[in-house]
Amino acid sequence: MEAITTPQPPVTVRVFVQRFSSTPRGVRLARRLALHVLHDWGIPYRSDASETAELIIAELAANAATHGRVPGRDFELRLGHTPRNGHEPAVLRIEVSDTRGERRPPGPRELVAPPSGSAHGHGLVLVDALADRWAVLDRQSPGKTVRAELDLP
Repeated sequence: MEAITTPQPPVTVRVFVQRFSSTPRGVRLARRLALHVLHDWGIPYRSDASETAELIIAELAANAATHGRVPGRDFELRLGHTPRNGHEPAVLRIEVSDTRGERRPPGPRELVAPPSGSAHGHGLVLVDALADRWAVLDRQSPGKTVRAELDLP
């Protein structure tokens, strides 16, 4: 007896990976280049998804360049786009990796909002509010990766 199978539509996952200098200029370049990539992937400039992704990328890249900076080492931006699959939404994955392993930020369940009026410490609170999911992951090489995911309409 033969098994009846339903053909699955092909899934095309788009991936973009680039390293940037751990400087304010590297942060700006990462944000700008990411917006171009997202636009090419069908996430138009100034759409809600693009603006949300831009804020998350800017915060994670700034954290990597400021708190994860190791002299002479870059940070890495990785974007992944998985299209809608049946009832599953399309997902945009944003990952920013740096090489400083000993300064690990708090994860989603460990996050504490900064004191009122504080000028610092709001970046991951913003990521927590904007992302559908996020996590802090160890890297095989020294360092860490902060991953945020957005479910796309």
